Amino acid sequence: MSEDAEAQEDELLALSSIYDEEEFQRAESAQGGEIHVCLELPPDFKVVVKGEKTTEYNICFLPPLVLNFELPPDYPSASPPKFTLSSKWMTRAQMSSLCRRLDELWEESQCSVVLFTWIQFLKEEAMDFLGIQSPLETIQAGNKAGSEHRKTDHEDVRHCGSVSENHEEMKTEVKKETSESHSLSSSQLDPRAILLRDPRSELLPQLMDFDEGQRQKVFDSKVFCCAICFVEKLGSSCICFKECQHVYCKACMTEYFQIQIRDGNVQCLHCPEPKCTSSATPPQVKQLVDEELFARYDRLLLQSSLDLMADVVYCPRLSCGTAVMAEPDTTMGICPACQYAFCTLCKLGYHGLSHCKINADELHRLRDEYVSATPAGQKFMEQRFGKKVIQKAVEESFSIEWLNENCKCCPRCGTNIQKADGCNKMTCTSCKQYFCWLCLGQLSKVSPYSHFSNPQSPCYKQLFQGVDLDEEFWSDEED
Repeated sequence: MSEDAEAQEDELLALSSIYDEEEFQRAESAQGGEIHVCLELPPDFKVVVKGEKTTEYNICFLPPLVLNFELPPDYPSASPPKFTLSSKWMTRAQMSSLCRRLDELWEESQCSVVLFTWIQFLKEEAMDFLGIQSPLETIQAGNKAGSEHRKTDHEDVRHCGSVSENHEEMKTEVKKETSESHSLSSSQLDPRAILLRDPRSELLPQLMDFDEGQRQKVFDSKVFCCAICFVEKLGSSCICFKECQHVYCKACMTEYFQIQIRDGNVQCLHCPEPKCTSSATPPQVKQLVDEELFARYDRLLLQSSLDLMADVVYCPRLSCGTAVMAEPDTTMGICPACQYAFCTLCKLGYHGLSHCKINADELHRLRDEYVSATPAGQKFMEQRFGKKVIQKAVEESFSIEWLNENCKCCPRCGTNIQKADGCNKMTCTSCKQYFCWLCLGQLSKVSPYSHFSNPQSPCYKQLFQGVDLDEEFWSDEED
């Protein structure tokens, strides 16, 4: 084996031992491979979306630069590696500057292996080399400024770095060349610089998706103590509520979610921390419960959302219950599933312009609702049920309450009887039946007071227990 071949093999083996499979993949058919370089971002790095409204997003990870390389037979003694550099978010002008810098690093290496040096430069120095600072600026697709930029720059991507006006002057000619590279024509762009994304697509969703995926990988590798069972577990066995960042193990949260969904409390899948209002996302719920429970959760969540919409009612048929959009300025609803036409107010069959009907059992509820309503609410109820119906409900409900408090019903005909004074032997004003006011028992026409003189009677014990009475006390006089 030649010295070059031995140096190449040693370098590739070293890269394989330093980087995992996601960062370095060696080619099978040739001396080469692919390296994914994630740039180190400063704390609190932000992405700014320029459009009708400027919005900032915190980003911890950006999609990697991809360095594809092939080692020629006379590398490293004479020739440098052949390579391409690609990215989803950098401009071709920026990547062209990086390509030229990699060439310079090769020349500075004095015919030594250079791949590790390239990787470290891209990972640790590329951001400063290009002058890219927070916030990283992007343009929404369809934006006027972006459209004009696409007409003048075939890259279809705006310079993504925001450079401070007070930035220190470049100390080297290399950095000066980099700052000027943004105005390069297409003929001056390095052919080894490749843009990976469709220039017509939105950049922000790609950045956010990648950032979320990388954050999840970092979370999965850490150890957390569940605040419910107090057992330490890897993040891959835990879930984190997005808003509050509280962490619980999946076993505890699975049981918690199952109980709440079975009870129909789909709006109560909050963080268990007291007074915390962070809610679980549907993907988190789907991850922890089976398909049947998630289908129930999804259905109830949709229904609860519809319930909050003022223009949504449900078909009153028990066998249907389909959501129906109520048309404005009409009380008629037509179920799209069973074609049932109904009144959206009283949920009975559609009755045109006639007032909604109300049964006797609902009069008391209607009275309470009307009395406690605002003037506008009372007016609406009068329009819905009719003013006479409302007046009747109020009057009758008050009458019923008074009768219940002051009268008792005849045990024979049910007539309401009020006791003004006198003894407990009552005579119904309607059917003339004698009855006891205390127990409502019917009394004999011949001897009505025997009921009260009988020691076995509950009324006797209630009235005269402990009192010594002679037989002459009792008489058959009517009250």
